[in-house]
Amino acid sequence: MAVCNNCGKKGFFLNVNARGVCADCERNDMLIQQAAELHKSLEVLSEEISDQKGFKEKLIQEAQEEAERELSAKTKEVEELSRKIENLSSDIEIMSSKHEKAIKALATAQKKVQKTQTLYKSMEYSMTKYFNQHIFDSDIIIPAIEDEIAEELGPTVSIKLYCMDVKQLRQKYNQNYKLIKEVLAKYQDRYTTKANITIYRLMVIALEAELQNVLSSISYGKLDKAESAIKLICEKYQAIAADGNQSIAPTVSKFIGEVEYLFLQAIAIEYEYFIQKERIKEEQRAIREQMRQEAEERRRLAQQRKQVEKEESKYKAEIENVEAQLRATEDDNKIQQLETRILQLREQLSGVEHKKEEITRLQNGQAGYVYVISNLGSFGGDIFKIGMTRRLEPQERVDELGSASVPFPFDVHSFIFSENAVSLENNMHKRLNDRRLNKVNMRKEFFKASLDELEELVNELEPSAEFNRTMLAQQYNQSLSMDYTPEESDALSPTDEDDSLLDCEDEDIEEQSA
Repeated sequence: MAVCNNCGKKGFFLNVNARGVCADCERNDMLIQQAAELHKSLEVLSEEISDQKGFKEKLIQEAQEEAERELSAKTKEVEELSRKIENLSSDIEIMSSKHEKAIKALATAQKKVQKTQTLYKSMEYSMTKYFNQHIFDSDIIIPAIEDEIAEELGPTVSIKLYCMDVKQLRQKYNQNYKLIKEVLAKYQDRYTTKANITIYRLMVIALEAELQNVLSSISYGKLDKAESAIKLICEKYQAIAADGNQSIAPTVSKFIGEVEYLFLQAIAIEYEYFIQKERIKEEQRAIREQMRQEAEERRRLAQQRKQVEKEESKYKAEIENVEAQLRATEDDNKIQQLETRILQLREQLSGVEHKKEEITRLQNGQAGYVYVISNLGSFGGDIFKIGMTRRLEPQERVDELGSASVPFPFDVHSFIFSENAVSLENNMHKRLNDRRLNKVNMRKEFFKASLDELEELVNELEPSAEFNRTMLAQQYNQSLSMDYTPEESDALSPTDEDDSLLDCEDEDIEEQSA
């Protein structure tokens, strides 16, 4: 009977191994051995984990130290940059101060240069007109001019000058008048005898009175008349001096020549006030006309919108009627005819709706057409009109301009639709402002340019717009080719369309919205 040496079990059927251990004890021994091996492996893993933890802590510590070093270096760099920025800011302040001083010095120098140029031109004017030689050929010695000129030579009565109401013009006039006084003082020092000084003073008083008389008569459109009056007065005084004391005639002639130029400058400065006043009047007229035209356009667009809405209602009602017939029929041929009819009606309705949308865009006060037109027979091949209209058919506006007071109709080079036609038109006008023919009345939107320049401008501002380079000028060319004049009975009866083009003028400005 077998006995287990380990647990002491006995039995005839008990199997033991070579060591006398039963199967259960052998299995327990194996488990114990495996547990011991696992314990040993766990200890090894624990040691490895401990080592890795220490390595990790070491890496973290090294990373923190490196980050602290980098942070310290960056902090130093930031501090250095801050110092540089402070230094640059200080330099900028210094340079700004120098720049402001330089600007002031430049303005002062420009005033001195302008003053010197005006004096130079007055003397050159005198030499050219009265002595027919260049100023540098003269033996004039310009004495030192005192800053404050005595007012004793001026007329006793002063008139109201309108240019004094405008700051810029007032400064220009005062500067010019100061130059006049300096010239008066300069030439007074040329005379030594009491008789000559008396004659000179009387002539100065008379000349200044004459200038005031001319200034008081200036109005818009009479610049040439005023300038002619000044020239005539100076010629008269020069003639009187030549007939009088011959010893002082050359000096008087030089003096009158210089004063004449400065007097003409005073006339031009005073006239500039009337130009500005007329420009303001034109702008106000343009605004009033613009308001009238906008009201008319709104009324016209409202009527067109009502007509379009009626058409839209008719098409929708017809479509509903045909659809009702379609639902009620079972005939295949009839169904096909009705479906075809519905497609036609919907296509027509789409066109009406598109027209309605276009009217809506035009009613917003910004959308419209900018047009570029020419009139070869009326103005020549390099004059173009650039305007704006909000009409659905822009050609109507062009036809209206061509039927007003020009002998031939306009040719269209481009119709440019824009959601903001006002801005597009203003942009084109600004780009061509130096080519504008009428620089006083901004409503006259005619420009001197070439087809190439206008085509380039249109392509730049609106690349999708078409540009027609052809100047058809059909009636003009036909007129040139005809060698006879139609009889009065064959011609159209005259009309009252004798309005100027200004009366029919620009919906361009007139149609612009505020």
